Amino acid sequence: MRTAYDVDTVRAAEGELMAHLPPGTLMQRAAAGLAAACADMLGRVYGARVVLLVGSGDNGGDALYAGARLARRGAGVGAVLLNPDRAHPEGLAALLRAGGRVADDPFEVLAVADLVLDGITGIGGRGGLRPEAIPLARAARGSNAVVVAVDLPSGVDAGTGEVPGEALRADATVTFGAYKPGLLIDPAREYAGAVRLIPIGLDLPSVPSVEALQHADVADLLPTPAAESDKYRRGVVGVVAGSARYPGAAVLAVAGALRGGAGAVRYVGPGGDAVIARFPETLVSDGSPAKAGRVQAWVVGPGLGLGAPLLERSRELGEGPGVDEVLGSDVPVLVDADGLRGLDPDAVRARPAATLLTPHAGEAAALLGVPREKVEAERLASVRELASRYGATVLLKGSTTLVADADGPVRVNPTGTSWLATAGSGDVLSGLAGSLLAAGLGARDAGSVAAYLHGLAGRHASRGAPATAYGVAEAVPGVWRDVAASSG
Repeated sequence: MRTAYDVDTVRAAEGELMAHLPPGTLMQRAAAGLAAACADMLGRVYGARVVLLVGSGDNGGDALYAGARLARRGAGVGAVLLNPDRAHPEGLAALLRAGGRVADDPFEVLAVADLVLDGITGIGGRGGLRPEAIPLARAARGSNAVVVAVDLPSGVDAGTGEVPGEALRADATVTFGAYKPGLLIDPAREYAGAVRLIPIGLDLPSVPSVEALQHADVADLLPTPAAESDKYRRGVVGVVAGSARYPGAAVLAVAGALRGGAGAVRYVGPGGDAVIARFPETLVSDGSPAKAGRVQAWVVGPGLGLGAPLLERSRELGEGPGVDEVLGSDVPVLVDADGLRGLDPDAVRARPAATLLTPHAGEAAALLGVPREKVEAERLASVRELASRYGATVLLKGSTTLVADADGPVRVNPTGTSWLATAGSGDVLSGLAGSLLAAGLGARDAGSVAAYLHGLAGRHASRGAPATAYGVAEAVPGVWRDVAASSG
């Protein structure tokens, strides 16, 4: 599992370690790893042209010491000092002793650089790049050089993933000691490029701020039938989805549910004919959820086409059942799409069983009463606020899907592709996650595993080209097998 820690935690761990080491040891460890990573990216160090963008903090010192190591290997290294009086003195002296120099014309050296080290700001930076740094950042990005961020790209918020102003987009980031949330969460993640972690000996807490599952973690969570399993032991999921206007949502939600590990799928709603035509194994009912039969979890919302979550109103419109009856059940419930409209926090908090909400940014914005742009800019804060307000697990869909409980680490999904931004993709995800709920996974694990498999299935279905939501559902068994095989 990949774990990330907030700024205060990282700084406390660094301080504790530095108290037991000779002065400068920790910076030298970071610089050694940084220089080695840069050498790998350059391929040939001797004769390479390297430019250091040096701010006044420790990141600037890391860049200077790394530059000294590259200079000793024959690179031509020039340092651009944004604040000469506050540049790390020992690091600057080391660079000059190694044959590096302070650049007379920053823009001239940037124009011909092979590699630029971004050491402008560190993990304590706030508010985007300062005005004096912006022209240099633009020149670096406009050159043909590989841009490598020191610890994290300058201008992004390390702890939240927010980018409150202009930032320097890196091709790669070399981070020290621990991942920071901003390296895993958009919009900052987009600025980080490929991320390499350099261990420096930090003693970090067992509970991180953010975590990302990997293949082995997901493989351990996948439900596997036992020898004596039947459909109820494997779990039965109920799906309340679709309408006269959106029958396809019912088909896609059921498609996801059938591939999620549950023993059977019960469908309730007006899309029964379309569902049974595609999936004859589905148990179809056109009555109310309470009369559909035994289930171990419900999925409600995709394609209902409702303006209000009232069962009576939805029956009056002939659009199928709403969410109230499902929320009144004593089994886990996943609420998506139209089911989220006007959702009552008190009703969700009062439920005796787990609730998993799966909004995209627009739906999350409506639930929070804020503009969509605020949710997209502040994804981590938004998913935490939703989970706290509703007392539920929240899966916030998007460029980086986040899964949060009211407390504990937020999970960020590392899989996916922008081709998943297609109609019906979220319906498949809802069915898949609901099936995992029915199979016995907790809401946090069900949401995390579903997002992981869904993202991999999107990659597999698209292979760099447009994909359909149904194609994503069809790809789930293949990626499930791949993930399961990773556990040995």
